[in-house]
Amino acid sequence: MNMKIKLITVGKLKETYLKSAVAEYSKRLGRFAKIEAISLADEKTPDRASDAENRQILEKEGQRILQKIGDRDYVIALAIEGDMLSSEKLAQKIHQLTLSGQSTLTFIIGGSLGLSPEVKRRAQLLLSFSPMTFPHQLMRVILLEQIYRAFMINEGSPYHK
Repeated sequence: MNMKIKLITVGKLKETYLKSAVAEYSKRLGRFAKIEAISLADEKTPDRASDAENRQILEKEGQRILQKIGDRDYVIALAIEGDMLSSEKLAQKIHQLTLSGQSTLTFIIGGSLGLSPEVKRRAQLLLSFSPMTFPHQLMRVILLEQIYRAFMINEGSPYHK
């Protein structure tokens, strides 16, 4: 097993039930890939922050994220304006990347303001799950479940049905 899934997130996972779900999907994924979860501190956003303050926060969070990405990582960043893929298409994408020798897939979930332009430019794929906004903590669970589902689809497992 030489595939590595790196999950870079901004902000702490606080809710016990979400921590349990993240742990469960991480454990399930362990048979397909080495999982590395990197949780970065989020910047405190002042109430009614100006656009300049918001840009500064995104910039700081973006720098922290970029420091955790390896030069050869294939980066998939979650962004509302990204491509929407079915579970099957995500599975296909992961399968193609594996076949092409890609060893580290890095998924990024930004903070409450999203991701800096620099992080989005570093990503090879911007992925959107929906035009809706989800809590960042819950998004970790959804993302890990979908990555697990992708591996199960690629394995031909009935899990996906």
